[in-house]
Amino acid sequence: MEAMKVILSIVERGQGVAMRRLCHKHQVPIHIQCAGKGTATSEIMDILGLGSSEKDVVISFAAASAAKKLLHALDNELRGHTGGAGIVVSIPVSGLNSLIANLAAYRAESLKEKEGNTVERTENSLILVVCAQGCTDDVMATAKAHGARGGTVIKGRLSGREELEQAYEVELKAEREVVAIVVPTKLRSPIMEAINAEHGLRSEAQAALCSLPIEQIVRLG
Repeated sequence: MEAMKVILSIVERGQGVAMRRLCHKHQVPIHIQCAGKGTATSEIMDILGLGSSEKDVVISFAAASAAKKLLHALDNELRGHTGGAGIVVSIPVSGLNSLIANLAAYRAESLKEKEGNTVERTENSLILVVCAQGCTDDVMATAKAHGARGGTVIKGRLSGREELEQAYEVELKAEREVVAIVVPTKLRSPIMEAINAEHGLRSEAQAALCSLPIEQIVRLG
């Protein structure tokens, strides 16, 4: 079966529906939409012309060929069709429910008769930091001090924390925020090391973090 990808789209609030429709037209049919918030202040957003800090986060599952063609289209003939600023990245998946994977692969079959576009792997990574609610400003300050430019915050809740609490003798807060930060890969390690040192599980932020490789990236607007 064809390799699977996750397409992560971070767009202005209200544009998530348009992004899902655009994905659907390009044989990317399965999505999860979340509410997010940019880490930049509203004043900075206005100065840079980046729109509102309120974001729609759309997580889509696609076959590799469909993901490649969608991001190529967004970076070329569809540029400006998304209704605002944002970012779209493609991330490799090592495992996925077979029913979802089969549907994504089936929808991508119609694209295979057309010649694909060669896309080289980018030198970027996605850092995900899961921290206690209210600590995202401190986490982003540390990330920016080591070269990050900004991130997007998604509300969440920690589940299954009992084993971590028992193993490390800490009391973990259930209410969480996930900070998604796209950075050049060369900055990934120093940023993650700094966040872990300043905001790790034994700190007030109680942060856990990981990184994922980005294969394609398109900046919208």
